[in-house]
Amino acid sequence: MKNLRKVVFPAAGLGTRFLPVTKSTPKEMLPIVDKPLIQYGVEEALKSGFKDIIIVTGKGKNAIEDYFDYSYELEDVLSKRQDKEILEEIRRMPKEVDVAYIRQKNPLGLGHAIMCAENLICEEPFGVILADDIIDAKIPVLKQLAEVAKKMNAPVIALMEVSKEMVKKYGIVKGKKINNRLWEIEDMVEKPDISSAPSNLAIIGRYILPSKIFYYLKKVKPGKNGEIQLTDALKMYAKNNKIYGYLFEGKRYDGGDKLGYLEANIRFALKRKELKKGLLKILSQVIENEHK
Repeated sequence: MKNLRKVVFPAAGLGTRFLPVTKSTPKEMLPIVDKPLIQYGVEEALKSGFKDIIIVTGKGKNAIEDYFDYSYELEDVLSKRQDKEILEEIRRMPKEVDVAYIRQKNPLGLGHAIMCAENLICEEPFGVILADDIIDAKIPVLKQLAEVAKKMNAPVIALMEVSKEMVKKYGIVKGKKINNRLWEIEDMVEKPDISSAPSNLAIIGRYILPSKIFYYLKKVKPGKNGEIQLTDALKMYAKNNKIYGYLFEGKRYDGGDKLGYLEANIRFALKRKELKKGLLKILSQVIENEHK
């Protein structure tokens, strides 16, 4: 797979697990310390060599478009205050990112969201990042997948080992092991019972996909609530084509889950020198008080 330069960010979901805040604030704009979820994903894409960002938005998601645009009034205030460090940070994203937006009028599943971007992909292979999967990795996960995709000349899905008790929350793959990290995928099962799960290898929100996936997405029959699932299209694709799963290197946090989101905030705050000492003091005090 060559010419990997486009990444699709599905961002039209309703974020119901974080209501009531997501009634007015897009889930993708919830902060991890002082940056929104989606910025971590966009930064990963840029560090992975992808230049064109395609964000699939929906009703009530204008804040995402505003965030990646210039804010001249705010810049003027910061400039007058001579707050150069924050000013540079505010200007950085609009300078670095080339963003296109497409609207998903109805939230009809991940597969449907990706279908909305078809006209902007133009028959090229592309990446997909789900912003609520936050991954802290020395080598960006999308870059890890891209390198495998180029080597194998085939699409690649990010995988993570989960406990048996957790398989019912994920799409799980069945496959043939090639090495310690690479699997050739034979089948996928969405949220299986422990007794019927083919493995404990869960699909995580990073993909390198061929443009041919749109053909299979159009063949998928809508499931519950009329949703079109990417997993169903990938299953069809895998019957006649090679597709791989890669156990990525890095620590993943589930930003779509309240505990996962809180953990990500704590972990990323502890990586900040100016916050670490104070946060550890607060956490130790909280733990001490809880044990009284």
